[in-house]
Amino acid sequence: MKRLSLLPQQCILLMSCLLVALEAVPIDIDKTKVKGEGHVEGEKIENPDTGLYYDEYLRQVIDVLETDKHFREKLQTADIEEIKSGKLSRELDLVSHHVRTRLDELKRQEVARLRMLIKAKMDSVQDTGIDHQALLKQFEHLNHQNPDTFEPKDLDMLIKAATSDLENYDKTRHEEFKKYEMMKEHERREYLKTLDEEKRQREESKFEEMKKKHGDHPKVHHPGSKDQLKEVWEEADGLDPNEFDPKTFFKLHDVNNDGFLDEQELEALFTKELEKVYDPKNEEDDMVEMEEERLRMREHVMNEVDINKDRLVTLEEFLRATEKKEFLEPDSWETLDQQQLFTEDELKEFESHISQQEDELRKKAEDLQKQKEELQRQHDQLQAQKQELQQVVKQMEQKKLQQGNPPAGPAGELKFHSPGEHKVGDAPKHPAGDDQPLPPGHVQEPAARTDQVHP
Repeated sequence: MKRLSLLPQQCILLMSCLLVALEAVPIDIDKTKVKGEGHVEGEKIENPDTGLYYDEYLRQVIDVLETDKHFREKLQTADIEEIKSGKLSRELDLVSHHVRTRLDELKRQEVARLRMLIKAKMDSVQDTGIDHQALLKQFEHLNHQNPDTFEPKDLDMLIKAATSDLENYDKTRHEEFKKYEMMKEHERREYLKTLDEEKRQREESKFEEMKKKHGDHPKVHHPGSKDQLKEVWEEADGLDPNEFDPKTFFKLHDVNNDGFLDEQELEALFTKELEKVYDPKNEEDDMVEMEEERLRMREHVMNEVDINKDRLVTLEEFLRATEKKEFLEPDSWETLDQQQLFTEDELKEFESHISQQEDELRKKAEDLQKQKEELQRQHDQLQAQKQELQQVVKQMEQKKLQQGNPPAGPAGELKFHSPGEHKVGDAPKHPAGDDQPLPPGHVQEPAARTDQVHP
C-alpha cells in the first residue's frame, strides 16, 4: 500500500493493524550525508507486500478510506483497542457516498477474484456443481453473505483478519525455522550412518570444529541497548560516539519520515550486530539462522519498547525506553549458537513424522509402479492381439490368391483381373475385317458348327 507521510498518529495505528510488513530488509543510511533527497510532503511511500493472500484488496480499501475527511477525523481520537474491537468500523456509515460506492466496487472485484480462484482450483480436480457461496465462507477478511456492498462488518472483518494473520506470521516463521534445524540434524545423522567408523569420526570432528569456529565471534550487544545503538551511530551513521543523542538517532533512522520506527527500520539497526556472527562467505555460517536471529532481536525490542503493541515505535516510546536501567546496563544477549533449539525428544518425534511421510511416499511409489506394470502388461497384450490379427488377415489373403480369387481393395474393388476377364463397360474386340458393316437386307448366316459330321 502507499502510505501518506504526514497522517495523524491514529491513522497510522489503523494502518499498522492492517499493513505491517514482516520481511526484514537491511538498510543502513547516513542521513547527514544525503543531500537533495529529503522527503516531500504529500509524497507516498511504497510499503513491502504483507504476504497476505488478500494484500491488494487490503491496500485498496485503506487507500479509499484515507480519502474521506470524516473517517480520518475519527481516527484522530481512536486508540488501538477501538480499532481492533470494531468500534471504529461503525463510522463507515457516515463516510461519503463516493467512498462507499468505491468500496462496494472493490468488494465485488474481490469476491469475483475469489470465485475465479475457487473455480480454477475445483476445475483442476475436475469437480462439478461448485457452490461458490459455501466455499467463500473460508475467507474471513470479508462478509460473504453480502457480496455486493461494503458494510461496517466488512471493515471489521478485514481489520481482525489482517491483525490475526500478521500476529501469527512471526510464530509460523519460528516453527518453520525449528523444523529447518531439526531436518539439518536428521540429515547429518543419517549421513553418518552410511560411513565406516574412521570416516564417521572425521566427520564428527569436522562438525565440532565448525561449531567452535562459528561461535568464535566478537561480543554481540543487547538489541536496543545504548551500546548497540551507539555502535550504529558511530559505524553506520559516521557520527561521534561521545555525542550520541537518542532523539537525533530516532530521526536519522526513521527512513520514511513518518514519525515511527516500523519493523523494517528496527531490523535494519541490527545489521552490524549480525555481521559479527554471520558471514555468507564462511561455510560454518548459515544465513537462514541469521534471519532467525534478526527476527528474535526485533521481537525483543518491540516487547520492551512498543507500549501500546501497535507494532510501531513512536519517538515518545523510544525516548522512554532510553531512560530504563536495561538501556544502560543490559543483560548479555545469547545468540542462537548459545541456545538449545530443540530437544532430543522433539527430534525423535520429528524423525518419526519424517519416517511416516517416507513410508506413505514409498507406498504411493509402489502403487504407481504396480499401475505402470499393469498398463505395460495391457499394452503388450494389445500389441500381441494386433499382431495375431494382422497375421490372420495375411493368411486369408494368401488363401484367396491360391483359390484364384483376387484380393479386394479398400472399397471392395478387385485389385487385378484374371486373363480373358473384361472390365465393366469394355466392348469385346473382334479380329480385323470381321467388324465391317453388312449391306442392307443382308442377313448374316450363322456360323457353321464344327462339331457336326457331314456324310
